[in-house]
Amino acid sequence: MDRPLESVPMPGSTARRLLMRSLCLLALLPATAFARDTAAEYRLDPVHTRVMFAISHAGFSNAIGTVSGSTGTVVFDPDDWTRARVDVRIPIARADLGDADWNKATLAKSLLDAEGHPEARFVSTRVEPVDATHARVYGDLSLRGVTREVVLDVTLNAAKRHPMPPFRRTVGFSATTKLSRADFGITAWKSVIGDEVELRIEAEATYDGKADDDTAPATPPSPSPQEPTP
Repeated sequence: MDRPLESVPMPGSTARRLLMRSLCLLALLPATAFARDTAAEYRLDPVHTRVMFAISHAGFSNAIGTVSGSTGTVVFDPDDWTRARVDVRIPIARADLGDADWNKATLAKSLLDAEGHPEARFVSTRVEPVDATHARVYGDLSLRGVTREVVLDVTLNAAKRHPMPPFRRTVGFSATTKLSRADFGITAWKSVIGDEVELRIEAEATYDGKADDDTAPATPPSPSPQEPTP
């Protein structure tokens, strides 16, 4: 025979509170368990990523060179810079100062030693946000067999879908820093070449996930009749 409702013992206030909390957690679980992680991995675009360096030429001018073709990955969450990670390889052998003789001298063993150390590598260790579009990125730079910590002042230029097919999510950054060539064991030609090296980096990186993970964008607007089609 069923017991009357009045005879069924009701849980105490503490037990009721625990029961309600458990029900609330269960109700929230699907939303939190399947929330999308906004920290995505992007792969550097070597065509639109370039390192520029400037160094004094006997005090008369600053010799300017560039290195193209860098590769690597960037993990980035625009809402939380502290989660960002960077791992980049720079092909030193592609350094170009605009003159074949200058290039040969710069890549020689006495300076960059491109034959013995054909690439440099930067791996971030931590990121300190400044504001929504700026941060200081600390990391280890390995150059010519020597590793030193450098700090990049980074600006986020854009984080959006690229306007050209296949319309993938793309992020773009500018970064600057200064370093001492002597810190990396590059000490030749002191009377001609300055010690301080100014670096400027322009980088673009594209979402590295599967195409199915990257929701298709809205159809790009058609050009107006007054605008020529590119």
